[in-house]
Amino acid sequence: MEANHEAVPPNLAEIDASAWEELGTAAAGPQSGFRFLNLCSVDAEARPQARMVVLRRADGSSRLLEFHTDMRSPKWREFSENPHATVLGFCLQTQLQLRLQGTVERHASGSDLAKAAWDKLSTWTRMTYAGGPPGDEPDAIDEAALPKPVDEPKGKPHFGLLIFRARTLDWFQLRRQGNRRALLTYDETGAVAASRWINP
Repeated sequence: MEANHEAVPPNLAEIDASAWEELGTAAAGPQSGFRFLNLCSVDAEARPQARMVVLRRADGSSRLLEFHTDMRSPKWREFSENPHATVLGFCLQTQLQLRLQGTVERHASGSDLAKAAWDKLSTWTRMTYAGGPPGDEPDAIDEAALPKPVDEPKGKPHFGLLIFRARTLDWFQLRRQGNRRALLTYDETGAVAASRWINP
């Protein structure tokens, strides 16, 4: 049965398209305002846990965002228990806030997607996964000493991929006069199922 979608007003369709274009640009450009996003999970005690992550890929047609993580990190465990997530970004240059809600799929180091992503990483980035588990106490800290070189292949078993699938986009534009805010909802295929203006 074909989904019954509301007609998206042209101005809201443009907002939707431009938001995902911004995210696509951010995934490809380190200087973009949306390159670093806040990814929020929920821990075992139902407490929200937020952290900044690097946006690695954005697919506007499927409403997907890709992030990399260490599989030993708390967020990897948290998303195994509760896949629901919020992604929040703010671009200082454009005064635009994007808040997306959806779910996260985990792809472990042995998966095809994780292998393909690992192969694209620089040696420097691979080395960040070769150290101790995130959040654990290090053996020693010597701020004056240069970092010890690590064997970057040791990081591969710890590398995981997080694929966030958006179900809603809360678009908020700060303006000198008259802030604007819109809410868009996506169906399971990524098509806009509903859209409307809401109060800022």
